[in-house]
Amino acid sequence: MALANNEWLRSSRIYKRIVSVRLPLGAAAVALGASWIFGAISAPPAIAAFILIAAAILLGGEHATDVPLNAVTSDGRAPGERIPLIETVLSGLPQPVIALDVQGEVVAANAPARAVAPALRHGEPVSLALRVPEVLDAIRRAIASDVPQRVEFFERVPLERWHEAIVVPVALRAQALQPATRLILLTLDDLTPLRRVEEMRADFVANASHELRTPLAALSGFIETLQGQARDDPAARTRFLSIMQAQATRMARLIDDLLSLSRIELNAHLRPSTRVELRNIIRQVVDGLQTLARDREVEVRVATSSDQVEVLGDRDELLRVFENLIENALKYAASGKRVDIALSADSSRNEARVAVRDHGPGIAPEHLPRLTERFYRVDVADSRAQGGTGLGLALVKHILNRHGGRLTIESVYGEGATFTAVLPLAAARAKGN
Repeated sequence: MALANNEWLRSSRIYKRIVSVRLPLGAAAVALGASWIFGAISAPPAIAAFILIAAAILLGGEHATDVPLNAVTSDGRAPGERIPLIETVLSGLPQPVIALDVQGEVVAANAPARAVAPALRHGEPVSLALRVPEVLDAIRRAIASDVPQRVEFFERVPLERWHEAIVVPVALRAQALQPATRLILLTLDDLTPLRRVEEMRADFVANASHELRTPLAALSGFIETLQGQARDDPAARTRFLSIMQAQATRMARLIDDLLSLSRIELNAHLRPSTRVELRNIIRQVVDGLQTLARDREVEVRVATSSDQVEVLGDRDELLRVFENLIENALKYAASGKRVDIALSADSSRNEARVAVRDHGPGIAPEHLPRLTERFYRVDVADSRAQGGTGLGLALVKHILNRHGGRLTIESVYGEGATFTAVLPLAAARAKGN
């Protein structure tokens, strides 16, 4: 019975179809497998892509081996020539993939590859289209050694971009008794977004380390002084302990801001769903900052809507937003002697707007685009003197983004600045959900 079933399987159309498309299926499996091994694509998309490609090939009918061309000559084929099935397979892959023979000539390429290298032509050396020495050397090494190669290269023209090339030699058979066909599969990936994220992370760690090192160095210096010559000087001890407390407080605020920023980024995809009334939040923040306003001799004027203005949000996070905006206005624009806070609801746009306007020195235009970057300061010395961590506006931006809102900044140098938090109204958010 087993032998009969085996003979039936071998004689069935399904078995013959699988055998006849063994070459392109194998090529697809190798290309996707190599991309997964080298990290160019994760496992679920690779599996899904292979299933779709296999289905397209197996269900494409008996004539799916080749696709006729009526008048296609841009890739080097003559009119009427047929497209090899391997090119049909490669067309299902998301990243640029080029199939070469052992002479380094183009056998097939998908659309993303032709977008990267428009000069690719069937039957022509790949070196005519890809003039990257690192990639061409990797192809030669792969052909000579039959070992996969991976290289990275950098392009400066027309824009600075980092790329990765993976070269995988494969040996495939279309039929069981036929000799294997050697191919070289070349995949290309753009590493620029990843590199930029890595650079931002490195800059962030360096800045955070520097900001923490500064108060730590001050604490260490004062402790050493108190252990030495100032040990028996009550006046110096009192003064030094006060400075040490300020430095410790600054370091605690920096660590708190770092942890808050990390938590908010982790939850960026989760929109808050609790109704929050903004008038109460504004009053609470202003009441909490009255002491600072008196110390800086700044008048705070608040104009709110007579009706309730509700948004869907996290109350603690929104308190943090308005504390940062109003405290910044009181600290950095005290020379203006007045801070205006206006809460309004725009029903036509389904938005709530909280504008915090100071009448201080304003901000030069070149600083405006970078104000929400982490650790960016217009005046480093003044910011540290005011107890700032350099993370306040970055926190504001990320919190507002999580709430589906945004931060706008307007300033005329010498005439003050306006920071406006824009949030979707609760009714609008509820309809959207």
